[in-house]
Amino acid sequence: MGIGVWEGWVKPSFGGEETWINKGVGRYFRFGTEAKATATRYTIFAIATFFIAGMLAMAIRIDLLSPHGMFFANKEQYNEAFSIHGTLMLLAVAALAILGGIGNFMLPPMIGARQVVYPKLMGISSWFVPPAVIAVAMSPMVGGYESGWMGFPPLSTLGGTGIIFYFMGGATLLLSSWAGAINFVATMVFMRAKGMTLSRVPMFVYGIASASVLLIIFVPYTASAFLFNLFDMVVGTQFYALKGGLTLAYQDMFWWLFHPEVYVFVLPAWALWLEIIVVFSRRSLFGRGWAAAGFVGIVAISGAVGVHHFFTQVGDVRLPIIMGLTEMVSVPTGFFYLAAIGTLWGGRIRLTSPMLLVLMSMVNFLIGGLTGVFNSDVPANLQIHNTFFVIGHFHYTILGGMLFTWIAALYYYFPKVTGRMVNEFWAKFHAWWFFIFFNFTFFGMYIVGIDGMNRRIATYLPYLQPMNEWISINAFLLGAGFLIPLVNLVYSYYRGPIASTNPWGGKTLEWQMPSPPPYENFPFGKDPVVVADFYNYEENAPDPVIWVESKQST
Repeated sequence: MGIGVWEGWVKPSFGGEETWINKGVGRYFRFGTEAKATATRYTIFAIATFFIAGMLAMAIRIDLLSPHGMFFANKEQYNEAFSIHGTLMLLAVAALAILGGIGNFMLPPMIGARQVVYPKLMGISSWFVPPAVIAVAMSPMVGGYESGWMGFPPLSTLGGTGIIFYFMGGATLLLSSWAGAINFVATMVFMRAKGMTLSRVPMFVYGIASASVLLIIFVPYTASAFLFNLFDMVVGTQFYALKGGLTLAYQDMFWWLFHPEVYVFVLPAWALWLEIIVVFSRRSLFGRGWAAAGFVGIVAISGAVGVHHFFTQVGDVRLPIIMGLTEMVSVPTGFFYLAAIGTLWGGRIRLTSPMLLVLMSMVNFLIGGLTGVFNSDVPANLQIHNTFFVIGHFHYTILGGMLFTWIAALYYYFPKVTGRMVNEFWAKFHAWWFFIFFNFTFFGMYIVGIDGMNRRIATYLPYLQPMNEWISINAFLLGAGFLIPLVNLVYSYYRGPIASTNPWGGKTLEWQMPSPPPYENFPFGKDPVVVADFYNYEENAPDPVIWVESKQST
């Protein structure tokens, strides 16, 4: 009650005045209605969870240095470690870092809004994250489980009671994403500045909105599967029972979200590619309409693409259909590359740390995408299904596509958020460190996967040990490298050079705010009116924004 609930919710319910505390350092530790404080909490939670899940990845790689394991006491502990690593990385880092952190901070000013539509919903959504992460991370200590990260019944009923905490944590993280998604879509629809037609909405806003639509549609479906499974285990219902239940229905309900969830991770990242490329190539955005079509196309077919998780479970007659649906998603994905490469072509490129990381992200995702097409071919998939090849492909698309872009966005928006610049030397040094050891680590997984190494199994045949040693050593170096941006961001926050309002020369509205921005984003008694395209970098291009006297009190 002392963290904002009394002042904000209970007291107004009995006729008292609502008194949210949205200023000062204390706002970061309380419930509040300020988007920037919420975004900061999401970012800090994502960074902390990334290091927790990353330490588990290091433990897994230590264990795989030996064919018989050398870190975990038994195979159940190995199962629990990769399950927690996967769930936290997906639901508390990949799903929330860009959406919750960058999105909550930048979406309102990018559309010319002072606030979001549902500030209380936004404020509370971030506080779902810590208890959910703790529940998932601590689940082995309250009984453990053997089902792996997907929790398929009836395996989920075997082992200990830790699976209950695991499901509760997972469902709570989904609830956080869902609440944020509702707020993002409503804010984009109702809070756009005058003159900001759909053809002028920034690409990052489209990326956030597309990911949010996927969450709004699919989260209830898979969260219900989690809850039904919990009821079976705790209350004794028979939703997924082997006798009298629909056991395989859980699998369908699970993948309805968890394949579109991949696009929840990467659609905002691809949108950030275009935002950053335009600014650092000083060239008008090429193929904006094609990029917008890419968002629509992926949202439309992402649910169907999930059928490829059933490759080895269906009859031969269905396999060509699964292959066709899976490969179809490469078409709208290509639209983003078309827009990015077309913008880069002939541009005056400034190779800053954000730009460098975006280019590296494009290379990584291209490798992940091409191996995904290979993986979706029927003969190839039947051979490499459930091998480390799939782990390599997945990390190239998600880690390579989303994580590189998240760090690029942290460097890109750091001057706006803090009013200071990051150290460019160390930012670029880490970018190259990250790129080199990322590729050494995860390309090695392609090789060891083709060579026959299965995933989700704690042991392997001795002939695979040299390649596993190569992967582990490079993974340790990759993991250690993340201390560089952590130290750089913290040091730059206190000692970095003072940044100007618009150090990169961006044209979108967030760069019109002071650095760091005030509570209401544009508190100068003026409201923005959008009159032209934000991405026109032609010579003598008109200023995209004019300012008029504000009709509301600041």
